[in-house]
Amino acid sequence: MLNKPTLAYRQIWNINFGFLGTQICFTLVMTNTSRILSALGADTNELAFLWLAAPLAGLFMQPLIGYFSDRTWTKLGRRIPYILIGLVVSAIMMFLMPNSYIVSRIMPPVLAGVCILFLMQSAFNVSMQPYRSLVGDMVNSEQSNLGYSVQTIVSNLGAIVGSCLPFLLAYIGFSNQASEGGIAPSVSWAFYIGIGFLIVTTLWTCFTVKEYPPQQFAEYNKSETAHKSITDTASTDNKKTIITILQLSIVQLFSWFAFYYIWVYATDGIASTIWNTSDPLSKEYNDAGNWFGILTGVYSIIAAIFSIFLAKVTDKFGRKNFYAFSLVLGGIGMLSMFFIHDQYLILLPMLFIGIAWAMILTMPFSILANVVPPNKMGLYMGLLNITIVIPQIAGGLFGNFLFTNVAEGKPFAMFLVSGVSLLIGAVSVVFINDPVKK
Repeated sequence: MLNKPTLAYRQIWNINFGFLGTQICFTLVMTNTSRILSALGADTNELAFLWLAAPLAGLFMQPLIGYFSDRTWTKLGRRIPYILIGLVVSAIMMFLMPNSYIVSRIMPPVLAGVCILFLMQSAFNVSMQPYRSLVGDMVNSEQSNLGYSVQTIVSNLGAIVGSCLPFLLAYIGFSNQASEGGIAPSVSWAFYIGIGFLIVTTLWTCFTVKEYPPQQFAEYNKSETAHKSITDTASTDNKKTIITILQLSIVQLFSWFAFYYIWVYATDGIASTIWNTSDPLSKEYNDAGNWFGILTGVYSIIAAIFSIFLAKVTDKFGRKNFYAFSLVLGGIGMLSMFFIHDQYLILLPMLFIGIAWAMILTMPFSILANVVPPNKMGLYMGLLNITIVIPQIAGGLFGNFLFTNVAEGKPFAMFLVSGVSLLIGAVSVVFINDPVKK
């Protein structure tokens, strides 16, 4: 039996580099969807429900792609073909999102935006899930934390670029005011630039990464060539994996519930408290939207920097211990956003939120990678991603109720809901049984 080789740092970066472009585009969508839908005519109390298109896409696509990619072996590999399919569809939808008027000729503008959002998120999921499985396929258990830490670094670098692009384009002279039924040029051009990044980075990974061929993969993972061994242990491994996913799902529920409401309501929240406006066509509202991009960029920078040291920190203090501590910090950061009504002071909570974000993007996948049967890596990574989208679906379904009855129709009050949710998530870490005690 062969063991997976220890990869050079450059090789691990190549595996994850395509994730950069995907994350740039994903962040552009997540930070600008609310203002795009608002510009198309959506009401604030409808936003959480309309956002359901994004997690619903992930609910169906991620496990399906994981399942089928586990069973795909081509000259390009088992994950690369799906990454390329995701690239093509994502690029098309990224072009259509700021040009929803093209589709609105055959359906209402808001519905057109939601349909494009659904198709675009589906395409992102076609790419994202294989990237996560690719790390599990290519990286040995000793480098698992490093592999997913690098993916988190790349993810956050993409988030930094994607979240700051509209602000930077407005700074150099692109108009930041939307016309009626249209999108601000600073946002539209940010999407076009995102497409360029997506194409270049994805092709880089596709041309520099050679996946293990079936026989070699089987030898590394005691798969086909040791079928009897796997048959004897399959039931135990599958049971252990499902239990781990269920334990992680409790923490995931409250973690992604919190960030979902930040993404949905932050633009309207800071627009009302800092820019004193609720008009989605006004320059002030779009300035608030750009500033939310900067806030996202700041917490992504913190997450990217922290991810460099994440493996060493978690090895020293224990993965569960620091996972819980980071969520407490994130909860405090979100709660403090409710009380801060200054454009620059609100940057401070992003320090805590960034640390939490780094752990949320890394720990669940790293923990699961240590228990999942290697021949079912894609399927179980897809199932883990369901624990990301279910909280967002719940957020969409309960969003209007919480917005109306708890937040009393005040978008900035949803920061409190997010903060409390993340604190509950921190407590829930106790339910996780981590096979790696340190």
